[in-house]
Amino acid sequence: MRRIFTFLTLLGSLFLYSQGCSDAGFCTMDNMKIQKTDSIQYKSEVKLGLNYGLSYEDINVFGAYVAYMRNLSDKFNVDLRVNYFSQFNDDFSSSTLSDAIVSTNYKINPSTKATLGFKIPFTDGNLKENGIALPMDFQPSLGTFDVIVGFSKRISKLGFALAYQQPLTQNKNQYFAPAGSRFTTTNQFKRAGDVLLRAYYSFYLSEKLTFSPSLLPIYHVSEDKYTDLYDVERKIEGSDGLTLNANLFFNYKLSKNQSFEFSLGGPLVVREVRPDGLTRGFVANLEYKILF
Repeated sequence: MRRIFTFLTLLGSLFLYSQGCSDAGFCTMDNMKIQKTDSIQYKSEVKLGLNYGLSYEDINVFGAYVAYMRNLSDKFNVDLRVNYFSQFNDDFSSSTLSDAIVSTNYKINPSTKATLGFKIPFTDGNLKENGIALPMDFQPSLGTFDVIVGFSKRISKLGFALAYQQPLTQNKNQYFAPAGSRFTTTNQFKRAGDVLLRAYYSFYLSEKLTFSPSLLPIYHVSEDKYTDLYDVERKIEGSDGLTLNANLFFNYKLSKNQSFEFSLGGPLVVREVRPDGLTRGFVANLEYKILF
């Protein structure tokens, strides 16, 4: 326990002085997180979650979600999740439903799963305040329709997940950054895809409590683009590359079919430029799950 406390303290100090914890959708998909091994099979699962993050330029980000999973067979299940976000600082604010994530998981064997999913936006990534387009940092959704493919493997207490997320459409953002702004111009924003790799190890602290530290590298495969005032498409230099995040998951079983999960996440390495507005200094999430 002393080692775990020391690890938490050091990790917390990193979160406080870092920027960027990316989640374009696939980071929080159930199969891309921590694989659970429930001894009793249930047909359905409902999850309710609340989260808070501190973003770039002191932007507070509150989120909530509800998710429903249904087992169609011993090997297949389908999952639907609906997200809501509220973002604000002293200058701007926005609050609305953001995205739905629909996915299906195939159990190759008891420890190996494959995932196919889609992220469906509820906004076009161009919310405005007083007629002025907001930066991507205030957009509750990236405004893109994405496809997600993934694979996860668990070996005893050690687990891995690998996934790729690719926008199939782009948003309609019209934001031009004024001179001196720390935000990035994203007019006619074109966002590239991401590759995710997660590695975690689970410590069973008691019959009810599990602690799982995780490393989450995300590689943005190419530079994003925008269109300038002269209608010329330009690359956003420094927007590609690696973001390395650290996550902590605490799972507490209330009963055989109910549990709470508390998680913390923050960045250790970030890309030079983050025009998509996914920058987070840290994120904390609390989730309640019931199986029936």
